[in-house]
Amino acid sequence: MSVETKLFDLTGKVALLTGASKGMGQAMAEGLAEHGAKVVISSRKLDQCEAVAEGINSRCGAGTAIAAACNIGYKEQLEALVEITRERLGPIDVLVCNAGVNPFYGSMSEIPDWAFDKIMSSNVKSNHWLCQMVAPDMIAKGSGSIMITSSTGAFAPSEVLGAYNISKLADIALVRNLAMEWGPKGVRVNAICPGLIKTDFARALWDNEEAAARVNQMTPLRRLGEAEDLKGVAVFLAAEASAYVTGQALAVCGGTHMHR
Repeated sequence: MSVETKLFDLTGKVALLTGASKGMGQAMAEGLAEHGAKVVISSRKLDQCEAVAEGINSRCGAGTAIAAACNIGYKEQLEALVEITRERLGPIDVLVCNAGVNPFYGSMSEIPDWAFDKIMSSNVKSNHWLCQMVAPDMIAKGSGSIMITSSTGAFAPSEVLGAYNISKLADIALVRNLAMEWGPKGVRVNAICPGLIKTDFARALWDNEEAAARVNQMTPLRRLGEAEDLKGVAVFLAAEASAYVTGQALAVCGGTHMHR
């Protein structure tokens, strides 16, 4: 006999997601909507956001999702995104900072200043901005959940993704500080650290037979991650099921990065 539970019920919640027009962000948005949340799908390309929102609305009901274009590198665009969310759906209960960039692949000794600055600005400062903008809604209610997409790359050095990994470790530090500051006010802040996921963003790392075979062999679950693997994680962190979880860096990696 099953018993009704509200542990994962997000009915009435408003969730804002960046980088949500494809890949992990899209999967997380779909998961939140499927559990009752109203979701804002944002990325740089409005047409892609609208397509995702339309798909969610067709499955979860009209008005479940709305689309909004936003380039996270511009503070004024983030401010407009937050304002659109409040005007159309109401105060924000859940924030998922999923958008990120990596314009450089190579040695840290060769990275140009513009690329380093872009990585740190887009992957760290923009998350800081957006968290500060959204937090007042959550503090006013005495509850809320913020997620920042980091990476298992934050846990190790890299010969080709050094600056990206530095930015992702900085995101974990940001999460921990915000969790400490806002915990007394009822706001939880956590980092999601995906391993190698089969998305367009990570295509260079998995899109050949040799690389895929190597990763599969090194992964205890013996497969690459899929965007769908992030769905349940986002729902858990948004819902009452994770009411006592904050300041954490949750690895979603098939077992490649176990804590020692």
